[in-house]
Formats: sequence, C-alpha cells, structure tokens
Amino acid sequence: MLNFNWQEILSAFLVLIGIIDIIGAIPIILQLKSTGKNVSASKATLISLALMLGFYFGGNWILQIFGVNIESFAAAGAILIFFMALEMICDVEIFRSNGPIKEATLVPLVFPLLAGPGTFTTLVSLKAMYADINIIIALLLNMVWVYIVIRLTDKIQNILGKAGIYFIRKFFGIILMAIAVKLFGENFAQFF
Repeated sequence: MLNFNWQEILSAFLVLIGIIDIIGAIPIILQLKSTGKNVSASKATLISLALMLGFYFGGNWILQIFGVNIESFAAAGAILIFFMALEMICDVEIFRSNGPIKEATLVPLVFPLLAGPGTFTTLVSLKAMYADINIIIALLLNMVWVYIVIRLTDKIQNILGKAGIYFIRKFFGIILMAIAVKLFGENFAQFF
C-alpha cells in the first residue's frame, strides 16, 4: 500500500460525488417510484459499483472492441443525459418503458445516471492522475453515499413535500442539462 494517499482519496471522492450526483437523482427516483416502478438501493449500488469497476479496469479495451473511443462514448451519453434533463425540466416523457419489467433500478437509475458515460470518462481520467487504490477507495465511499441516499428517498420526500421535490426536480434538471452540455462540448471538440 505504498501508494495510499488520503489527499488523492479525498480529491477523487469529491470529483466522483459531483459526477455521480445522487442528490440530483432524487427527483428521478421519486418519479420512478410514483409510477409504480421498484427501485432497489442495494441492487442499484452493487450493480453500479460492478459496472464502474469493470469499466475502470477494462473500459478502454471494451470500447476498442467496438471501434469506439472514449470521447464518442461520452458524447453519446451526454445526448442521453440531455434528454433526461428535458424530461425533468419540461414535465414530458421521452423515455418509455413499455416492457414487462416493473423495475427501474437498471435503466435509467444505474445507467446512465449513476454508472454512465460521465462517470466512466471521469474514472478513466482519474486513473491517469491517481493511484488505483485511492480511486477505488473513493469509489467505494461514493457507493456507500449512493446507497444511503437511495434508501432514504421516501423520507427526503416527506421532509421536502411535493413542492420541494418539484423545485429540486426543476433545479437539478437544469444542472443535469449543464453537465450534459459540458460533457458533450468537451468530447465533441476531440473530433476536430
């Protein structure tokens, strides 16, 4: 553990907490629950962690198999996140789940909100700056935070009320749209 460094852990933790943005996902989780879809905190956390670790260690290789670079992946994910933000801001339904599954843990919660292109791109970027052990610890701490927030969404709704949740949904819709535009802009520029 020669590379263990609290400063790197804290830095990586703060970067990841901003990108994962589980607080911003609260309105989406509550909306999914209000439509009768099941959202499992433990499943969302474990699947997100597995996807993030998988992409952290093998993401570049997986994308190379499909002939896609990280910039293209991030730009495509930014477009998806942009449409999700439009749903939040404009109170419209763009993504429909017509399938037989009444579970919303995988889509859209795990992917693209928690373990999406923004998170994957950030993990690859962090890998170039910090030691693996520090990034993995930061990621594990983030997943504990994600679990707690998802688990407490109903209590958060009771505290804030419908008007508070409506406000948060609109506010974080704009934040999510800004993240999508930033992610798209940073990666779209790489094509030229």
